[in-house]
Amino acid sequence: MATRAVILRPATTADAQAVALVHRAAFDQALSWIPPLHTPAEDLAYFSGLVVDQSTTVAERDGQVVGFTSYLDCWLNQLYVSPSEQSNGIGGTLLRAVKTEHESVAPNTPLQLWTFQANAGARRFYERHAFVAVEFTDGSRNEEREPDVRYEWVSD
Repeated sequence: MATRAVILRPATTADAQAVALVHRAAFDQALSWIPPLHTPAEDLAYFSGLVVDQSTTVAERDGQVVGFTSYLDCWLNQLYVSPSEQSNGIGGTLLRAVKTEHESVAPNTPLQLWTFQANAGARRFYERHAFVAVEFTDGSRNEEREPDVRYEWVSD
């Protein structure tokens, strides 16, 4: 069976609902022990602002949003892929697009991100893509109160 193409494009306000749903599904799968802190309406409000205020890219397959990233000021703030689409290269494709954007706006400056220490899958993914852990915290500064780790990537 032929692989169906994934298209990357800038997110619009019309994508906010789909982005919120991808986030919730991927977050809940990867971090099932963390109870939801926000209602679906709060998620929608947050992601409605995010697609306007940050450089947000969606990955689309067959007209459906299956992943997204949000980038602002040298920070990769969001990278989520629908659970049914994970391990299909979409995350790597999205990450390469963010790295390219970052290099064009902030060359020789680290691209940074946070992820939870317990999110082994995310940590393996970022480390496979040349991110290096530079800071570990006890989680007291995030709303989940979950220990996290800050990663950096600097282009060659």
